[in-house]
Amino acid sequence: MQQSPRLMNPILIVACIIITVSFAVRASFGVFQIPIAEEFGWLRTDFSMAIAIQNLAWGIGQPIFGAIAEKVGDRRAIVLGALTYAAGMVLSAWSVTPFEHQMYAWLVGFGIAGTGFGVVLAVVGRASSDENRSMSLAIVTAAGSFGQVIGAPTAERLLSFLPWQQVFIVFAIAILALLMTLPFMRAPEPISKAELQESMGQILGKAFRDPSYALIFLGFFSCGYQLGFITAHFPAFVTEMCGPIQPGGVLHSIGITTTSALGAVSISLIGLANIAGTLLAGWAGNHFPKKYLLAGVYTGRTLAAALFIMFPITPISVVVFSLVMGSLWLATVPLTSGLVAHLYGLRYMGTLYGIIFLSHQIGSFLGVWLGGRMYDQFGDYNMVWWIGVAIGAFSAIVHLPIREDRSSAPLAA
Repeated sequence: MQQSPRLMNPILIVACIIITVSFAVRASFGVFQIPIAEEFGWLRTDFSMAIAIQNLAWGIGQPIFGAIAEKVGDRRAIVLGALTYAAGMVLSAWSVTPFEHQMYAWLVGFGIAGTGFGVVLAVVGRASSDENRSMSLAIVTAAGSFGQVIGAPTAERLLSFLPWQQVFIVFAIAILALLMTLPFMRAPEPISKAELQESMGQILGKAFRDPSYALIFLGFFSCGYQLGFITAHFPAFVTEMCGPIQPGGVLHSIGITTTSALGAVSISLIGLANIAGTLLAGWAGNHFPKKYLLAGVYTGRTLAAALFIMFPITPISVVVFSLVMGSLWLATVPLTSGLVAHLYGLRYMGTLYGIIFLSHQIGSFLGVWLGGRMYDQFGDYNMVWWIGVAIGAFSAIVHLPIREDRSSAPLAA
């Protein structure tokens, strides 16, 4: 199958559907922090550890599913991912101990890997023409943001009339429904003869000898830390730390009357703003050096987080922070994946990006776990925020020396 000259094509549409549902479920877990902890009398650390393990499993599973897709086919990898994801949700619904939640979090994390960016972006990258690739990757990433827009409020709404266990079952059914879209996703073969002739070992060796690949790996760590912490803990943070919503105010007039509701809506606002931010990043990736764009995104995140935590937390500051951080939220994904494809080709993009993504998920694991651990120890999230500020500045710096010239990548032996 040849690359599509059109920006919109069936593969891109199916990819957006898969990413939307997968990320809607993933983005909702922070909403379950308080209900599950209160039902069983757990510490915040207990459920946070389950989410942290889920993120780590996602990172470990990403290169594995990327390799599976490249060996046996993209659709088979997605089927395996969806079945694993749904199984983890169902088993978690019947779990009553922290250990059980943490064990089944491995299944959920691996399932996200099989239905997430590593596999899906590789398919879209191969299906897109050179002039459309950056924007195609951005559109799929923006679909993940749309999933975030609907995920947390959907979970909050379902929890208003269903116990959390049944909400998990509903989400498992939604994940399995994705399998109905796969007949429309026929992944194209690599179009470069040189890429067809290179083995996975040769490409991996080329990347591992390239300092730029190591810098991309290190830089993606802070993205995972910040996203993992905010997704898992921001609803609870807003619920407990935000000042009251004033009757008669703008938020109150549109139905947001509690800080709990604001916490769920804040995740949606982040996702909503990121749709525009990611599409802008996709456009910019076709016109400007990706390393400078990435450095700019991480600088913006660092400043936004520092200013937010330095001032009193109010409903208005929550909304402003959500919109600003949201505009930078997943803007790193089309730029990072596009940079990997540019430097090392499309043939093994799923595996190469999956390895980079492992750094992201190690950061996510630490962000989620430290959030729960430090909250239980200190009663607030201040230290976790400032660690995120520091590593965000680090990521901005390490992207600057990257050599964005494909000819500079070391040749395979």
